[in-house]
Amino acid sequence: MTDTIISSATREFAIGFERPFAIIGERINPTGRKILAAEMAAGDFSRVEADVIAQVEAGAHMLDVNAGIPLADEPAILAKVVQIVQGITDLPLCIDSSMVTALEAGLAVYKGKALVNSVTGEEDRLETVLPLVKKYGAAVVAISNDETGISQDPDERFRIAKKIVQRAADYGIPACDVVVDPLVMPIGAVNLAGVQVMKLVHRLRTELKVNTTCGASNVSFGLPQREGINAAFLTMAIASGMTSAITNPLHTEIVKACMAADVMMGHDPDCARWIRRFREQPAPGSDGARGRREGGRRRREGAGAEGATIVSA
Repeated sequence: MTDTIISSATREFAIGFERPFAIIGERINPTGRKILAAEMAAGDFSRVEADVIAQVEAGAHMLDVNAGIPLADEPAILAKVVQIVQGITDLPLCIDSSMVTALEAGLAVYKGKALVNSVTGEEDRLETVLPLVKKYGAAVVAISNDETGISQDPDERFRIAKKIVQRAADYGIPACDVVVDPLVMPIGAVNLAGVQVMKLVHRLRTELKVNTTCGASNVSFGLPQREGINAAFLTMAIASGMTSAITNPLHTEIVKACMAADVMMGHDPDCARWIRRFREQPAPGSDGARGRREGGRRRREGAGAEGATIVSA
């Protein structure tokens, strides 16, 4: 079984090989957003609420929730944000923190089966995060680096990912509940970063048979026109086997790329999702709609007259 099932109190969502690509909204994160960070630290969550609504309306399948604010009470803020978000939407959440106490605070108030972001290959992280994931019946993002840092060798990253999957199994966490992040490096700094990820994603899918995710915007860091790079990357990553990404659903170019890739991969039967999302509908009572109806009627009437002439002859 390759499906990773994440749920809220009332809704389930599956990340899987034969499923549409999962877009995990990245906006509820104060990193690099000074105004949001200051507001959250002061107990003002109005911008969080607006980001929730905007991402839901844009078509996100899940939402990432992060409260990493320097010198703030991250566990308390993260728990509060999780409750606020679940009061607005029934989309499942990815609870995101590098602080174990914050992860537990978020999981303790979460209603459903969360995705925990994240665990790495360091022994201390494995021994603290994996028991937490098991305790709360969650799934977990496994980031393929360890004490040695981020390797430029895809084989080494695969080894670390395999180690995390095996250690998770020791805690009773099945491989279907481990979503591996192969680590996307900035393409402007590491020219072969894209190639490395594509090869690694293919191996993770075919050999470990696990779902995958990434912070998609990392690939374009430092470059102009970032959405174009991100869209191209995600299209190629999906073709290589990637099944989800933490990205910005408010960027239409990104959403179009992911949905178009679903069409090409056969994950959107009859292009139904694409058509529903992007087909232009005429405005009610518009001249264009009336003209098309009248034109159709005239053509039908003309065809009938010609037919009558042929018959009488």
